[in-house]
Amino acid sequence: MYNLSVFVSGRGSNLKSLFQEIYDSDIRIVSVVTSVPDCGAVIFADENNIPVFLVSDKPKEGFVNFDTLTGLLKSQNVNLVVLAGFLKKIPDNFVEAFQNKIINIHPALLPSFGGKGMYGINVHKAVFEKSAQLSGATVHFVDKVYDNGKIIAQKSVDISDVNSPEDIAERVLKIEHELLPFVVKKIAFKKIEIRNNRVYILN
Repeated sequence: MYNLSVFVSGRGSNLKSLFQEIYDSDIRIVSVVTSVPDCGAVIFADENNIPVFLVSDKPKEGFVNFDTLTGLLKSQNVNLVVLAGFLKKIPDNFVEAFQNKIINIHPALLPSFGGKGMYGINVHKAVFEKSAQLSGATVHFVDKVYDNGKIIAQKSVDISDVNSPEDIAERVLKIEHELLPFVVKKIAFKKIEIRNNRVYILN
C-alpha cells in the first residue's frame, strides 16, 4: 500500500477529488494535516475515518509542532506528503525529513505567479490583472523556497474570455482536480524519473 498524508487549509476540494480517484487503488490517504481545525477538509476526513493532525509552529492545545508531526507521519509509513491548498510554509527540517517526498499543487503556471503571498484568490487576481490569456495548475516538488521545486506536470486552460479572478479560479480548480490525482498515481506507481535535471513522466 502507498500511503499519503494530505495537507489542507480550506474546504478540501482537492482532497475530495484525490480520495475519489484513488478509492479502488493501492493508494490510500492515511492522514489529513491542517492548521485550521474547523475547515471543510477536516469534516470530510472525519466522515471518512481519516485521522487528522492539527499542526502549529506555536504551542497550542490540541496541536503538534512540525517535529512531532514528522514522527507521527513516519509512524504511519507515509510515502508522499501532498500539499493541497495548505497555506503555511513548510519548515526546512520537515522538508529535509521528507526529501523529494513532498509535492504541492499551485493554481497557476509556474514559474509565473508564484512565491510568497501567491496563494488562493491572490494568484488569480494577479493573473487577471496581468491580462494573461492562459492559466492553469502546476504540481511540483517542494523544497525550502516558495514554489521553487522542480515542476512535475502542468495543465493549462484558456482564460481569454473571463470577467473576473473568480472566473479564473473556477476554471483552474477543475484542472487541479484532474492534475493532482494524475501525478500522485504516477509517483505511486514509479512512473516519474528525474534525469538531466528534468522531471519525466513515463507511460
